[in-house]
Amino acid sequence: MRLVIVSNRLPFTVAFQEGAPQFRDSSGGLVTGLWSYLERHNAAATKPLEYVWMGWPGATIPPEHQGRVTEMGRAKYRACPVYLTEESMERFYHGFCNKSIWPLFHYFPYLVRFEEEYWTKYQQVNLAFRDALLECLQPNDVVFVHDYQLTLLPKLIREKFPDMPIGFFLHIPFPSFEVFRLRPRAWRTEILEGLLGASLIGFHTHDYTRHFLSSVVRMIGIEHHLGRILLPDRMVKVDTFPMGIDFEKYWEAAASRETQEEVARLRDQFDGNKVLF
Repeated sequence: MRLVIVSNRLPFTVAFQEGAPQFRDSSGGLVTGLWSYLERHNAAATKPLEYVWMGWPGATIPPEHQGRVTEMGRAKYRACPVYLTEESMERFYHGFCNKSIWPLFHYFPYLVRFEEEYWTKYQQVNLAFRDALLECLQPNDVVFVHDYQLTLLPKLIREKFPDMPIGFFLHIPFPSFEVFRLRPRAWRTEILEGLLGASLIGFHTHDYTRHFLSSVVRMIGIEHHLGRILLPDRMVKVDTFPMGIDFEKYWEAAASRETQEEVARLRDQFDGNKVLF
């Protein structure tokens, strides 16, 4: 069994310096949390976890450099880059994701832009991720799709691999039904049906889980029983999985000699003052 992680961003980001690709670790909660889990799991396990990570490398990569980026991604990160044009990222990521989904899901409807060309590009990019996956998926894989950029992808994978275990986790809030319904009917229906292509759908909090289940009932008429949605061909489990931090990593850092020396230096430097950390 192999784990296939799919997210908009990879654990590395590519930038160009003097015409050559340079690689640096990506930031952000999604990448940090997942990468920390993979590193700790493989350090503790008797048998390393077999996985591959698919996503966008953080920049538009000219064709002449794509081979180098692919090679580096596989060698250091077990990653398979999905290459997208600058125009695609402008309308998909900076457009639909950041100007439509993000503000609405965070309860800022007055900032939302409903642009048909953004939605069309969002559909196209989700299809591009599906096509990239088709080139590497194996029958016994477990697919784990992440976040609001790829809500259509679970259903697109399910259409090609009906029996494949597919997970989806949303790293931002899922809004209440009253807010989610502000989205055009065709868009909101396709997003919900896209997510229901997964076998397991996860959210950070109970409220987000409840909002999603309420939207499914009210918009596409499918009831649930204790978070289980029975479809004609399978069951979808919807539940709450709060994403924590790598406790050991921060605990060990706080207890280290270097940290304690820095604490002592700061206490001495600000002696007599109240310090807010």
